[in-house]
Parts: sequence; structure tokens; C-alpha cells
Amino acid sequence: MSGADARTTTRAAEPDPLETAAAHASAGRLLVAAGRALVAAGLSPGSSGNVSVRDGDRLLMTGTGTQLGDLAPDDLSVLDLAGAHLGGPAPSKEVALHLAMYAKDPAHTAVVHVHSPSAVALSCLEPWSAHSAVPPLTPYALMRVGQVPLLPFVAPGDPAMGALVGDSPLPFRAALLSNHGAVVSGEDLDRAVQSTIELEEACRIALLTQGAARRLIAPDQVRAITAAWGMPWTGPADEGGASSAAVSPASSASVPPAAGEGRDN
Repeated sequence: MSGADARTTTRAAEPDPLETAAAHASAGRLLVAAGRALVAAGLSPGSSGNVSVRDGDRLLMTGTGTQLGDLAPDDLSVLDLAGAHLGGPAPSKEVALHLAMYAKDPAHTAVVHVHSPSAVALSCLEPWSAHSAVPPLTPYALMRVGQVPLLPFVAPGDPAMGALVGDSPLPFRAALLSNHGAVVSGEDLDRAVQSTIELEEACRIALLTQGAARRLIAPDQVRAITAAWGMPWTGPADEGGASSAAVSPASSASVPPAAGEGRDN
């Protein structure tokens, strides 16, 4: 290969700076839209909550003290994949939590952390079971989230929060943080946001039925739904709910909706 050919090959392998900048700008717009969607859903009061998205070899993350409903591209912090600050405002103090969620499932490219009312309230109660704080009351939470373990309390911003995620032997895409809120990851920002909304609804329903004679979804149906939708569920479906009568649908062999479908309304 001639020197000219080698230089041409090298240049072709390098990313185009304009294309890279455009990609980062697009990711930033999606993150801004995600923040506004979370506020519109009532999940991020005041300046609470933070969102990040992995964009190639960088993370875009909401800056410290920002309000998710009033985000602008200039409010986003740029980090490398190890969490080093590369540009923009100082990132949220929950960097370690976000990095741990990305490490837990490398296929996921977005993380949402909110202090939504129902998730916070449920995180202040004893969990339904060892593997999920949220009981299997509706199929929608099973389809969008799966099991939701309750992680022990550490102060907000403490790097130990990331260690709690990484050290947990349970697979999960969402967890409740004791006396704090929820963290959710997803394949992209839209799925992370939708899963966060579904988790808040599941927590609300769990609170509304707290202390009542609940009718749980039958264990075989829990396993069938989570398996069909690729959601984690590792414990017995009726663990922690032995006093509740499980609803047993007519058949556990029904065909699940097409991927991407959610609630039937």
C-alpha cells in the first residue's frame, strides 16, 4: 500500500467531527424531551431527578440542580464512560448510580432516576419480597419492568449507591432506593421513560392495595409474561404474598402483544 493509500485509509477510519457533533446534538434533544416528559407525568418535583443517555463513547447527563421540565441543551453535562467530566455544567451527584446501571446491562443506553411520590412512598415500606418490592398485581408492570428489588439506604450522591447496584446478585432494570426513589434503565430513552412511568403506576397500585387481601397474578402467568417480554423475574411469583389469593387466568399459553405495545388503552 502506498503512503497516500495508507493516509486515505486512516482518514476513512476516523469519525467525521461534524457527524459526531450532530449525533451528540440529537442525543441532547432527546434527553431534553425525556426530562420534560417525566415532569409532565408528575414524576420529578422541583429540581429532583436526573437522566442520562449513552451516546457512543460519551454520556450526556443532566447537570446538578437543573429542573427536568426546563432543560436546555446547555444544561447537559458531558462525561466519558468512566464518569470523568469532559464539558458542560457539573453533572448530577448521582453519576455513580448511573454508571452502575450501565454496567449492569451494557445493552441499555439510558438511565432515569426520579423521586416520584409513589415510588418514594413504597421505598419507605418493607419490600413485598426479597427479589421485588413491587408485587405482581398488573401485567403491565411485568411487561415493562419485571422485578424491582429494594436496595438499602445510602445518602443521595454517595458513591456507595453504585456499589449497591453492582453488588446485587439480582438481575433488574429498575430498583427502588430505600427512602429515596427509583432508578430505571432502558435500551433507549423512550423505553427508560416509559418503564419509569409504569413503575410509578405499579407503586401507586401497590400502595392502594396495601393491607388488603390482594389477588396476585398467578405464578405461572408471572413467569410467562416476564419471559415473553424479556423482563427479569427470578424469585417465586407468590413469595411474600402467601396470604393473597392468586388470580389464575384461563390459559398461560396466550400469545403476548407485539414488542413495543403497552397498556391496552
